[in-house]
Amino acid sequence: MRALLDSGHFHDADVAFDELVSTGTNLVGEQWNRATVLVHRAWLSWRLNRIPQALELAAEGWTDLDADQPIGASAAQTISILGNLLETIGHRESALELMSLSVQVAREAGDPETLAHCLVRQASALIFRSVAREVSAAERLFGTARDLFDEALLLVGEGQLRRVSLAGGARALAGLGRLPEAERLAQRALELSKEAEDGFCTAVANWVLAVVRRDQGDLHSARTFASRALDSAESIGDTMQMMRYSLDLASVCVQLGDAVGEAAALRRTVRAGSAAVETLQEGLGQALEQRRVAVQAQRLATAAQEAAVRDPLTGLVNRLGLQRQAPELLAETAAQGRIPWLVLLDVDWFKDVNDYAGHAAGDATLQEVAHLLRRECRADDLICRWAGDEFVVLLVDDAEDSRHAGPVVAERIRSAVDRHDWRLVLGCTRRVPTVSIGVAGGPAKLDHLFAAADIALYRAKRAGRNRVETDHGDPEQDRPEIRGG
Repeated sequence: MRALLDSGHFHDADVAFDELVSTGTNLVGEQWNRATVLVHRAWLSWRLNRIPQALELAAEGWTDLDADQPIGASAAQTISILGNLLETIGHRESALELMSLSVQVAREAGDPETLAHCLVRQASALIFRSVAREVSAAERLFGTARDLFDEALLLVGEGQLRRVSLAGGARALAGLGRLPEAERLAQRALELSKEAEDGFCTAVANWVLAVVRRDQGDLHSARTFASRALDSAESIGDTMQMMRYSLDLASVCVQLGDAVGEAAALRRTVRAGSAAVETLQEGLGQALEQRRVAVQAQRLATAAQEAAVRDPLTGLVNRLGLQRQAPELLAETAAQGRIPWLVLLDVDWFKDVNDYAGHAAGDATLQEVAHLLRRECRADDLICRWAGDEFVVLLVDDAEDSRHAGPVVAERIRSAVDRHDWRLVLGCTRRVPTVSIGVAGGPAKLDHLFAAADIALYRAKRAGRNRVETDHGDPEQDRPEIRGG
């Protein structure tokens, strides 16, 4: 991925990144932990201008790092990459702290290649900070960076890491005034970078040669190398390099009295700044869009969850909803010293309604019973359509004396159904619906209360229907199934 990005193959890198994350895993081999993968993906997302994704992944990876003890080569790499990303974003104080920590962790891990990576990232950050400082502060930073690059060169063989170390070390030497050494290293880095099609290191090496030629007084050569550095930076879309190199090119043009070149360089500076702003604006737009999609998805998920626990005919909580909510409600009621009650009711003669008036009238009857239950129960009571023509009410409100709440509410419900004018729903019918109700109370689990209320309901049915029976703990056998009347 990095090779593709540093050579300017953005489309291929974009496709490869999508393939990478489509696996959906945050664990890649035993040596990779979740934080490592998150931070690597955050860095790649940033390079691909997927700003919201980069920030989200970086924050999540940083959180994981804070939670874990940073030990080993993998942790050192992760901390270093996170520091590099924060440096790019502009969170510079934390960035340098993380990169210094990564070097310490890498030394303790004893992995030469990991240590080299961490040294190079910290040194590169110091280089870019040095060019904007006063001379004395810049010399100190250049000196520290040079030491880090030197150490990294002793740890690596051929490859991209060596090219970065050579180019970065050359810039540090130039900053320290050691121009011949700087030119020699920069030329070597440039040769290796061109062979490898490494746009990043090509840009850095040309920048170093521009600085060397400028300090030697060869401004025409300096302008040429600065222009090449800027071309390479633009080819790989590195806005930090683009801003730095375009400003240096403009400065050289000023010294040459090249107003046209200065104007062109400044236009490229503006383009680089505009690219950075557009990237951030696009990132903000992406963030807003992702937030909108996330809110919409959350609403759909909430609606789906709500639908899963709602009876579509009556709008009441269904059996699943009752089973989910009841344990907590029962525990809260008992904890407050009140008696929880379960009211179980069955519509009498419901089979007759279906047989003589039709199933549509049966559905309307159930909806009407649900309406009456809502009207007669308290706001916090949990009303459920259990199954068919059976309903459950779990009483949790303390508006009435909890010692008698169950039977009182049950009788109120029975009376309301009995007095209800059913003609609008059923027309003229030989037998209007009533309800038989079983009530059980006490500090018990839902299934115990339901079993007790079920026995009481059977007694109500057996005693003639349209009545309320309260469980008193009588040792009766489970009642046979009586449904629909």
